[in-house]
Amino acid sequence: MLISEIFYSIQGEGELTGVPSVFVRTSGCNLRCAWCDTPYASWNPEGEQRTVDSIVAEVQGHASARHVVLTGGEPMIAKEIGALAAELKMLGYHITIETAATVPPDGNRLRPRLAFAEAAQLRPRRHRARGVAQEARGDPLAARCRARVARRLWLAVQICRRGAADVDELEGMLASLGRDIPRHKVLLMPEATTLETMRQRANWLSETCKTRGYRYAHRLHIELYGNRRGT
Repeated sequence: MLISEIFYSIQGEGELTGVPSVFVRTSGCNLRCAWCDTPYASWNPEGEQRTVDSIVAEVQGHASARHVVLTGGEPMIAKEIGALAAELKMLGYHITIETAATVPPDGNRLRPRLAFAEAAQLRPRRHRARGVAQEARGDPLAARCRARVARRLWLAVQICRRGAADVDELEGMLASLGRDIPRHKVLLMPEATTLETMRQRANWLSETCKTRGYRYAHRLHIELYGNRRGT
């Protein structure tokens, strides 16, 4: 599969913020978001073709890491993403898949199916849904398997407009899902590629979270490293 980069860093977003993780960034995306901060894996996909075995070997080169993030671009369009996730899971890694949730997983490629991708067919201009896939050991029932995955779901949404516009749009999409997603599982992040902009938006976005009950999520990698590749 086409891989843009593999690097070891600190998870900067979501419920695992701060956890040392190996990031495997696939190249290629089915969306063209105006705010995209990885155009080299989306608008102008670049990288090299890698085998599952070679990717796993590089991940294993970071001996202290137990978490792996499959990201992009859009990792769900990579044909061997299921094989890669299965191999890493078999080796005992905790897997996070960062996806816009517009591509339903193929059950033959990724088991268990990602409940959020099945349920949350979000097609937003600015928002990305992120979730965690965990293997449901010893449970042969697909419905129960999906339920276990759903409990590990979170949605991380980048917000750039002050006031109600972005959040109202988000709430409309959530309502259309027909699923009860707890508000503490919806993480609102300031959309920014510079520390100055992020901090400015953090001031009013944190107040929005307090008012509406969502969880505020800082973007730690911007705070630590700025908008740089490989971080």
